[in-house]
Amino acid sequence: MNTHIQNIENQTQNLRDQLTNHRLYKLLNDIHDIKIFMESHIYAVWDFMSIVKSLQNELTCTQVPWKPSKNPRTAQFINEIVLGEETDIDQNGNAISHFEMYLQAMKEVGANTNNIIEFLKQIENLDNIINTIKNSPLKTAQKIFLNFTFQTILKKEIHQTAAIFTFGREDLIPDLFIEILNKSNKENPSKFPKLYYYLNRHIEVDGDHHGPLALDMIQELCGNDPIKWQQSLEVSQKALESRIKLWDEIADAITQDRLSR
Repeated sequence: MNTHIQNIENQTQNLRDQLTNHRLYKLLNDIHDIKIFMESHIYAVWDFMSIVKSLQNELTCTQVPWKPSKNPRTAQFINEIVLGEETDIDQNGNAISHFEMYLQAMKEVGANTNNIIEFLKQIENLDNIINTIKNSPLKTAQKIFLNFTFQTILKKEIHQTAAIFTFGREDLIPDLFIEILNKSNKENPSKFPKLYYYLNRHIEVDGDHHGPLALDMIQELCGNDPIKWQQSLEVSQKALESRIKLWDEIADAITQDRLSR
């Protein structure tokens, strides 16, 4: 393994351990808990797609007239991610984005989808995204999480966006979702087929295939530039820290909900 990649993994291991052993998972015991989790996690599902599309804009040709990409292998990887995230198939074989698949799963378990839908209606373009987040009724950790993502995208330093994709999201998602499946299986899986299909789909695709290709992408973008590798480490740490804050907030909300019931 590339020594720079190994260094990032070593330097972020403590944060990754905090996530994979987070107290949130022990709280996901019934459908009430799952609803609260999904109502916040949907924002991470949504902004992941913006990360992916930002990478596509920079690493493939999305303009006319078309010109060949500098690295066809990386372009193929990103286009494959976009294909899977934006136009995957549901359990009935219908084309659907993972975001919409998640919304369907939320409705299936009775979670509130109004907040995310209303929030997206306020989004006009990338220029107003930070103000929209600031003026929204989102919770504190939700705002921190989204702010960090879009501030990184707005820098247009593609290696940094790739770093939060690789070390803050993509290779982390299988571990997170496996924990959720393990802790929430007191509910009959057949009762919520859309939710379990979504979770298993992410584990299958991200864990088996996308993770290794994401590492190749970050290696290509940083090359032998020590500054880029250091910046990639720093944004990866911040991405994980913002995820921990989001998980803390969700865990607190579940605990508060139990007290009020």
